[in-house]
Amino acid sequence: MNAQTSLSSLTTLAVGGPARKLLVATTEAEIIAAVKEADAAGEPLLIIGGGSNLIVSDEGFAGTVVQIASKGFVADSQDTCGGASVVVQAGHNWDDFVHQAVLHAWSGVEALSGIPGSAGATPVQNVGAYGCEVSQTIAAVRTWDRENNAVRTFTNSELKFGYRESLLKATTVNGSPRYVVLTVEFQLLLGRMSAPVKYAELARRLGVEVGQRGNSLDLRRTVLALRASKGMVLDPSDRDTFSTGSFFTNPIVSADVAAGLPEDAPRWPAGDLVKLSAGWLIEHAGFSKGFGLAGELSAGTDDAGTPPRASLSTKHTLAITNRGGARAEDVLAIAREVRDGVVRKFGITLVPEPVLVGCTL
Repeated sequence: MNAQTSLSSLTTLAVGGPARKLLVATTEAEIIAAVKEADAAGEPLLIIGGGSNLIVSDEGFAGTVVQIASKGFVADSQDTCGGASVVVQAGHNWDDFVHQAVLHAWSGVEALSGIPGSAGATPVQNVGAYGCEVSQTIAAVRTWDRENNAVRTFTNSELKFGYRESLLKATTVNGSPRYVVLTVEFQLLLGRMSAPVKYAELARRLGVEVGQRGNSLDLRRTVLALRASKGMVLDPSDRDTFSTGSFFTNPIVSADVAAGLPEDAPRWPAGDLVKLSAGWLIEHAGFSKGFGLAGELSAGTDDAGTPPRASLSTKHTLAITNRGGARAEDVLAIAREVRDGVVRKFGITLVPEPVLVGCTL
């Protein structure tokens, strides 16, 4: 492909400079061949799926970018005892798979509806929402091991899943993984009812108690509506959806640190630690929806009437959005301002969720 292909066209945030070389791999064989070619040439390598969790510097990437575009899924087995074992190609659109799972009466991933990106990226970040994480349904992940030049399959326990963490993520540096995901195998229950609903707002909207099950299709529709209300479902006509989703992870702190926060600060047990709400911390550090940098009004324009290129979403303070024509540095400037403001107010340092390539906070 054209060496000047802009990586902004491959990411949901729509920022990033040119790729020196871009290869689109549509099959497992093409993925392995493209990666082996880059490694044999000693080229820096960047893997892109749906580009929904990626910020590439304005200078671009001086190496080979492999876009994973393999598609399709197959149910290897289905029975009433074990459920459905479904193998999904790494480049398959994640929300399409969730939709198909609901239609096939495969239960377990419906609460993850509307999340942008590809299926192969979900185990890397241990994607989660509304009380559900993909690690709860993943049986195995098949990868290309770049160090050993061989295919390697990991079982769930070998992937060392944690909150937005996995072995796959821990062995990835600047978007360049040791293990390139080829397929993901999910183990899903059979039935039209969802997994137990763990998120209070979702349960309330479905008319069930927390811990009970709802109809999977109803739950999917409710999740999509909730996400859309927060600008978290991709929509070309809505600038609030030009983002990486939640920019910061919810911090996990000691009980002593949590005790120092105001009583109304949301908190949840996380083993011996406490998980906090990054959104609450951001808002109570003085950053409202639509916040822009100094000289730019939170309503979205500066004193001269010029719209800011980047700002917090007008619907959701955890997302940093491209308002049109933003550069990566515009987005990072907002992130630094927010991170530093939370440190000043609460002494807690927020950690970015997206992968930063060629740039830092």
